[in-house]
Amino acid sequence: MIKIINDSHFAFLKHDLNSPKDSSNHFDAGGGSYTLTGNAYTEHLDYYGDRNWEGKTFDFTVAISNDTLIQRGMEKVEGAGIDREIIERYVRVK
Repeated sequence: MIKIINDSHFAFLKHDLNSPKDSSNHFDAGGGSYTLTGNAYTEHLDYYGDRNWEGKTFDFTVAISNDTLIQRGMEKVEGAGIDREIIERYVRVK
């Protein structure tokens, strides 16, 4: 998974490294605007492959340890049957 963050927007791309045995595509992407106040990070998902997620807001707590961003929060999307805690770790590419 790759996450790109600039001064006002984020985007993510996810691709399964293991090729499936059928023709299914395991590629996923989305993005939108965000706000960051201290360690409170809120994503406003403007576009995504599954339209049930679009227009939703997700609140996270973020921490940075050396070159690693750790993002923790809840994802709840009733239209997709999603209600779970997620923890994502991203290592900065230099």
